[in-house]
Amino acid sequence: MSNLKNKIQLIGRLGQDPEIINLESGKKLVRFSLAVNSGYRDAKGNRIEKTDWFSITNWDKKADFVEKYLYKGKEVAVEGKLSTRTYETDTGEKRYTIEIISNEILLLSDPKTA
Repeated sequence: MSNLKNKIQLIGRLGQDPEIINLESGKKLVRFSLAVNSGYRDAKGNRIEKTDWFSITNWDKKADFVEKYLYKGKEVAVEGKLSTRTYETDTGEKRYTIEIISNEILLLSDPKTA
């Protein structure tokens, strides 16, 4: 069961085209937001829809794949691990964020053909 530690799987659509960052070290970083829809029925039986947004981070070869094949609206399945980090804004404010470092991405339906 050790392979179940810190593992997340999501299916959703890209909320925007991926952001591509080429670092001075020669590494490539690509980020995108993933919208995951879910829903439930309230006490009156009305369907309530909910969308959760996740930040997905990809490095090197996985980043090359994302850059080549993914775009806003594309449906994908993502498997990865949760990662936390802190950073400081331009105004000196300390921020905390959780992102998903992907290790697998599966292409699903294409909104242009679905």
